[in-house]
Amino acid sequence: MTPNITREQLDAYLDDMLSDSETALVEQALRESEALRRRLRARMQERDRGDHSIGAVWRREHLSCPTREQLGSYLLEVLDEEHQDYVRFHLETVGCAHCLANKADLEASLKEPAPKAQERRRRYFQSSAGYLKVGRDAKR
Repeated sequence: MTPNITREQLDAYLDDMLSDSETALVEQALRESEALRRRLRARMQERDRGDHSIGAVWRREHLSCPTREQLGSYLLEVLDEEHQDYVRFHLETVGCAHCLANKADLEASLKEPAPKAQERRRRYFQSSAGYLKVGRDAKR
């Protein structure tokens, strides 16, 4: 039997705002119900047409999210107390999937051995150097 999935749950599912167990429940229901898959597609089309409410723009553009630099500073505990508290609230209470993913990536890079990090930086630089030279030559 397919559980009754609300429009709000579908929106939260699309925004990655459900817990793991709720996400699993919605995904199971989607596998079992063509009608629910149609509702989800319709909801996605509605959203694609443009929900321009303040809340929708705020969520879509991640306006309340700290920057990646701020997340790094949070991990290093160098933000002032007010900002440190806000980032903690945003991650732990709001549970922003976007920021949690950024935080996990930053934590992984902090644990990366120094030689590996230096090698990665060297590869980034080498892959970018040609683009920088081309851009500089094109301006002449």
